[in-house]
Amino acid sequence: MATSSNTGLDAIRNQIDAIDLELLRLLSDRARCAQQVAQLKTEAGTAQVQFYRPEREAAVLRRIKAANPGPLSDEEMARLFREIMSACLALERPLNVAFLGPEGTFTQAATIKHFGHSVVTRTMATISDIFREVEAGACDFGVVPVENSTEGVISHTLDLFMTSPLRITGEVCLRVQHHLLSRLPAPAEIRVLYSHQQSLAQCRGWLDRHLPHAERVAVASNAEAARRAAHESNAAAIAGIQAAEIYALKILAERIEDEPGNTTRFLVIGAQDAPASGQDKTSLLLSCRNQAGALHQLLAPLAAHSISMTRIESRPSRRDIWDYVFFIDVVGHREDSALNSALAHLEQASSLFKILGSYPVAVL
Repeated sequence: MATSSNTGLDAIRNQIDAIDLELLRLLSDRARCAQQVAQLKTEAGTAQVQFYRPEREAAVLRRIKAANPGPLSDEEMARLFREIMSACLALERPLNVAFLGPEGTFTQAATIKHFGHSVVTRTMATISDIFREVEAGACDFGVVPVENSTEGVISHTLDLFMTSPLRITGEVCLRVQHHLLSRLPAPAEIRVLYSHQQSLAQCRGWLDRHLPHAERVAVASNAEAARRAAHESNAAAIAGIQAAEIYALKILAERIEDEPGNTTRFLVIGAQDAPASGQDKTSLLLSCRNQAGALHQLLAPLAAHSISMTRIESRPSRRDIWDYVFFIDVVGHREDSALNSALAHLEQASSLFKILGSYPVAVL
């Protein structure tokens, strides 16, 4: 019986070995194709060669997910192909991407999810620094948080778009799982708890029940919280699994967020927005005159052209007291005929009109 079982295992292992060699051959072929693409783009002699094509990558991932026969999940298959594309793109030219540091933040996790591990990542101390690095051309792209499903918009990110020439080139949606990290053996010994103010709010219920005695201190990022917890004897942090690994902290409690579906949306910013991918979103910055019915009149062209609006946020314009601007997301690409017509009417009706970018909808 044992001999028969071993023979069956050996046969399967031999099959796996053969498949691995075939995968190796195919991946090498794909990499050589990427090198040929780079050579053709360079020989074309355009002033600014675009090696990274977000609309192309989004279309590939959607096609892979649609064709996936299993047993690997769509998300896992998309992650694998993202890494393949990342490695192949690095053969053409490695991308430099700025993210909100230090190492171990959720923004870093979003950066890796979108670009893969073969990009060159650079940590920035603030969201403003990310915008400045990309504007100066020191980085090709930046990744910034824009909203959370439970705590709402990150206002500082929106405010920076008012004056920045950068465009939105993509979006990333990241499921956020918060863990209680510490060098201490038990939560009862924690006297001070560090975390970003958003994370403290997202875990408020759990903290009220399990850590009512601990002082809560808001810091610039969850990674900074983990760094502090690693160097203080009575401290803990709320952060992700990456931070636990980087700062050698124990996970005292997993998934302590109050909302299990807690998700943060990040924007990818760059010098140019992306061509149409087939499933796109366009972000706008608008302002209207301060009079009765002005906002209704401003948004009327969207309804008239059957354009779906997925988000609207208001922010003080800083031009005058009680003067506001509106950040709006709509379905479609600016080059789509219906949306293009709606945008032309919006521009006429607006006192301020700015297209922040058209970009592929996040591939989850």
